[in-house]
Amino acid sequence: MSSTPPSPTASFRGRIPKVPFWAQILLGLVVGALLGWAAKSGDVSWLSTTLGKIGDLFVQLLMLVIAPLVFFAILVSITNLRNVSNAARLATRTLMWFMITSLIAVVIGLGIGLLTDPGAGTGLTAADGAEPKKHGSWLDFLTGIIPTDIVTPFTQLKVLQIVFMAVVVGIAILKTGEKAKPVLTLSHSVLELLQKALWWVIKLAPLGTLGLVGTAISTYGWNLLSKYATFTADIYVGCALVLFVVYPLLLAGVGKVNPLQFFRGAWPAIQLAFVSRSSVGTMPLTQKVTERLGVPKEYASFAVPFGSTTKMDGCASIYPAIAAIFVAQVFDVPLEVKDYILIAFVSVIGSAATAGLTGATVMLTLTLSTLGLPMAGVGLLLAIDPIVDMMRTATNVAGQSVVPILVASREGILDREAYATADGSRLDDEPRVEAAPQPVAA
Repeated sequence: MSSTPPSPTASFRGRIPKVPFWAQILLGLVVGALLGWAAKSGDVSWLSTTLGKIGDLFVQLLMLVIAPLVFFAILVSITNLRNVSNAARLATRTLMWFMITSLIAVVIGLGIGLLTDPGAGTGLTAADGAEPKKHGSWLDFLTGIIPTDIVTPFTQLKVLQIVFMAVVVGIAILKTGEKAKPVLTLSHSVLELLQKALWWVIKLAPLGTLGLVGTAISTYGWNLLSKYATFTADIYVGCALVLFVVYPLLLAGVGKVNPLQFFRGAWPAIQLAFVSRSSVGTMPLTQKVTERLGVPKEYASFAVPFGSTTKMDGCASIYPAIAAIFVAQVFDVPLEVKDYILIAFVSVIGSAATAGLTGATVMLTLTLSTLGLPMAGVGLLLAIDPIVDMMRTATNVAGQSVVPILVASREGILDREAYATADGSRLDDEPRVEAAPQPVAA
């Protein structure tokens, strides 16, 4: 029997070289920067508006599924632990490494801030800042975790409250046992649907990159960086030290794996985080690359979702440390040793306040309120926030993948062959969750 010859269209497509995902995003970044510069320098309002609309639509699509995605991802991650031996030890060691790496990051941030004096000589004064309408305090943080109803957290995107409800429901499913199996099966199905929908959005990341980067440049231009040059450089240098020095050292020394191979496998997630500025929005891709790097699916489906909402080395460690020093210097408030210890404490314990969304305003206000610094300092940093947030989020996401690899390696469950052959450029197959959960043990 003769086989059907391939169609001319299929043959033509087969001859077109496939552009790697990282190259698509890089191209979008370069084109976006050029268009943003053209819009700014030529005062082309329609181009600025178009770039803004493209970027806004991409972010809106990401935000659309975040609330249900967080809920079902955390719920399923809790129940998935029942399939992992030594689950309690894995969870404990994951949280331990979250705290260790956060402490390292905040120490680096404090060191850079003390060496460079980012708030000195900026020409900024208290009049240039404005107190934010909303700010965080320890009381607000602790009481805000528990929702007053089950609808508001989803409509107002209160991620910490969504995480709280998901944890409660996940534990309840485990305790209920076999009777809760239909709910668990439905949760798996809904999560898979949400991940597939978000994966389509992720494929639009190069176009979103074009719009977001172009908007940032056309809106702020390069002049904004003059007053914030030291501060911006400090954030990028601090994040780069964590991303390209601390993480590789931990991977080589603790995980006993090749750090370069980590970046080869995880780079698509790091890139998407850089342009989307959302750890939660990047979560499906982060989990995908983490599994490709040899972390078992059952453990990765717990560690990555929790990391996406609580593991923030960029936003919750480096940034508040340098920002607190910046604000103190602008407002001429001397900081003492105890203040630096408080910054470290807030960064390690309060990192969940950032909740994986774009921006780190809540974490900054939590830090400033703890130190007694003026809240108006937040207003000084809002203009530069989109620029520094890109590097902060990329660092966050890298850490959310590094820690599961470290723990899996130390526990002897890391697939080292998969790690050695992981290739982040192959992103054709969408990430999947387990479709058929096993019966829940009572």
